[in-house]
Amino acid sequence: MKRAPTHSYPGLNLGRRHASADKASEVVTFGFWVFLMSDLVYFGLMFAIYITMIDAQAGGPGPHELFDLYSIFAQTLILLTSSLTVGLAMLALKYNLPRWRIVFWFCVTLVLGLCFLVLEIRDFMAMAEKGGIPQRSGFLSAFYGLVPLHGLHVAAGCVWLIVLGIQLRMFGLTDLLMSRVVRLALFWHFLDLIWIGIITIVYFGGLTYG
Repeated sequence: MKRAPTHSYPGLNLGRRHASADKASEVVTFGFWVFLMSDLVYFGLMFAIYITMIDAQAGGPGPHELFDLYSIFAQTLILLTSSLTVGLAMLALKYNLPRWRIVFWFCVTLVLGLCFLVLEIRDFMAMAEKGGIPQRSGFLSAFYGLVPLHGLHVAAGCVWLIVLGIQLRMFGLTDLLMSRVVRLALFWHFLDLIWIGIITIVYFGGLTYG
């Protein structure tokens, strides 16, 4: 009985249709997993700081005055949908569908990512109008140290989507670009994982204990 191929990293892979690219990407994808785990440690530290600062409001506005649950729900829906679309791009690549499908799903993911950023920036501006600025309290310093950091990652992912989409249009599905698609998909799913933590700890935790 033929053994199934093994990989040096978990999760996404290119499959048998792109065997050479799949094998060539193993080392760099494993290295990218290491990068993501180091990034996760940094986010974990920021979560820990926020937890210790939830009630350090110094008489300033707190979660109940500042958080807009309707906007947070919309951001969550948008970001989770973008995880679906980037997954569809990955499936289009894995099953050797036309290249335009990959670019199309990347474009949809980009639009969703930009919508998320617009809503998040709008929330920050609304918070600032209510006095919710970073220097107002330890709670707000911890909030602005964590949530915009995730937003910065989303912005970097949007730039990556644009650059990779252009490269796919110009050079086609080379082994190198297929490897980059895999890493981009991993990065985008990682952002969704961090956002689930933000929803749970920052927003719901803040409203519960703040």
